Amino acid sequence: MFEPLYQISPPLLTTIKQITLLIHELNKRVFPDVVLAQFQAEAEAISTYASTSIEGNPLPLTEVKRLLKNHPEQARQSEREILNYNRALVQLIQQWTEPLTQTMLLHIHQQVMDGLLPAHQVGRIRLEPVIIHDPRTRQVVYLPPDHADVSSLVDALLTFVQANRTVMDPVVLAGLFHKQLVVIHPFIDGNGRTTRLATKFLLAGLGINTFNLFSFESYYNQNVSRYFQQVGVVGNYYELADSLDFTLWLEYFAEGILDELWRVEKQLASHQATPETILQPYHRAILAHINAHGFITDKTYATLTDRAKATRTLDFNKLMEMGLITRQGQGRTTYYRRGSAAD
Repeated sequence: MFEPLYQISPPLLTTIKQITLLIHELNKRVFPDVVLAQFQAEAEAISTYASTSIEGNPLPLTEVKRLLKNHPEQARQSEREILNYNRALVQLIQQWTEPLTQTMLLHIHQQVMDGLLPAHQVGRIRLEPVIIHDPRTRQVVYLPPDHADVSSLVDALLTFVQANRTVMDPVVLAGLFHKQLVVIHPFIDGNGRTTRLATKFLLAGLGINTFNLFSFESYYNQNVSRYFQQVGVVGNYYELADSLDFTLWLEYFAEGILDELWRVEKQLASHQATPETILQPYHRAILAHINAHGFITDKTYATLTDRAKATRTLDFNKLMEMGLITRQGQGRTTYYRRGSAAD
């Protein structure tokens, strides 16, 4: 059984109170649908960029946005890391209300590491020992648990999460999960990216109406060294497990959540909903299909709505004017993707 050692310290309690108040204020506001759609696309790009950058991906944010717009069929490793992470993130957004199970965790890893690891190591708990080295000195800094113990440790952690999901503050629960999964190190590679995606899933329990605009990974990427110092441990797992105190990590983790909520509040502060900027269900259907499939044609849109062809054209034009989609091809080969022609 996972029984974490931690305290709700005064700094942690203060931060949690600030988070609660800020969420309450954000949830009272109404924002234009078009603004939310634009900011969600931006948040997805930032999350993808930040989480992969933490792991050493060299691509800048501008290149990440280009990749997410074009989805090239042929991709280098650095590009595949971006595309994989974003695909996993977008799919996870559709599953916020489901429980976090080992099956879901393995599926996240499979998406994140598709084509980046041998097939027998993708979406599977490691069957090999691993050693964590300091990337600068190459000295051994951490010995994770033996591979024979990993599956049961993951099960114990997920059992703890499910038992406390409705009774524990979401920030504390997500923070405990985040560090413990890093400590377990259940996969050969891709542990950090998988952990941050699963943590984001748990943070949906914060109940933020604008949660899709939330990119908590960006806070870690601002100071990667500090993140690794806080989330990592030094030594042998079996010598550390019973005395590992999560308190300082939780303080840092909660600071990151609050920092990101402040960013979202500032970003949304100047926008108010108007009839011109509110998206209708048929507009959302276009965007949802593009999010799921990468593009949409008028022929496909006609199967999603009973609107006449001329009206469907107006729908596409409105979304293009808003900068949410761009038109590609000509005549019968015309299709629409996310983004604007100016991107």
